Amino acid sequence: MKVLILAGGYGTRISEESIFKPKPMVELGGMPILWHIMKIYGHYGFNEFVILAGYKQHVIKEYFADYFLHTSDITYDFTGGKNEMIVHSNHAEPWKVTVVDTGLDTMTGGRVKRVKDYIGGETFMLTYGDGVADINIPELLEFHRNHGGLVTMSTYSAGQRFGVISLAEDGHVTSFDEKPKDGGDVINIGFMVCEPEFLNYIEGDETVLEKDPLQNAAADGQLMAYEHKGFWRCMDTVREKQMLEKMWSKGQAPWKIWE
Repeated sequence: MKVLILAGGYGTRISEESIFKPKPMVELGGMPILWHIMKIYGHYGFNEFVILAGYKQHVIKEYFADYFLHTSDITYDFTGGKNEMIVHSNHAEPWKVTVVDTGLDTMTGGRVKRVKDYIGGETFMLTYGDGVADINIPELLEFHRNHGGLVTMSTYSAGQRFGVISLAEDGHVTSFDEKPKDGGDVINIGFMVCEPEFLNYIEGDETVLEKDPLQNAAADGQLMAYEHKGFWRCMDTVREKQMLEKMWSKGQAPWKIWE
């Protein structure tokens, strides 16, 4: 099953870093937060990724172009007129990574629609390129398969500035409101599972995923919420980056579920 990661925005709230690179490439512990997100999925055996790039997309492509080299022990042998590179050991993950330029100003829904051909008519997972969690992916997937709807989004009780969800007792999402004025408690943190038919809710490049597609799916009874009760944080500002960096440096990063 493919994992789609939204990684194309400008990252204006963390412009101190994103002026040089896409926000998902901002580092925690010397590795991009994108890498941390992929490690979460990879821990559960989901190793095929489609990166929905846009702003400074070349940085992401160049990172993965050199990834094998950067995670290997290498001898460069120039003796006797030779020009050889010998790989002694490699620590790269068994990932298959497709990086797609989904446009500079394409909205989140439009980015997903643009990679329709890469999804291949199969169930897929989708998340944001700036949030980490100790989420149980197999449990999330089982929940999705059991309810039979088109979309499952992971939710978290935070009362912050994100998309707020109203839930029925059986877990159905009755409404979805992106960043309401009066605040809220249960928020969308990404880590979604989607059936390919969900793409029919997305019109084109101008479509914001968190508006019509998810709101209409909710109205049609096709959007369900998986409640995540563990750790979740996004890296939206320098302050949030510093907080996550501190957790990592102290060996207290709850999202590090891999060995």
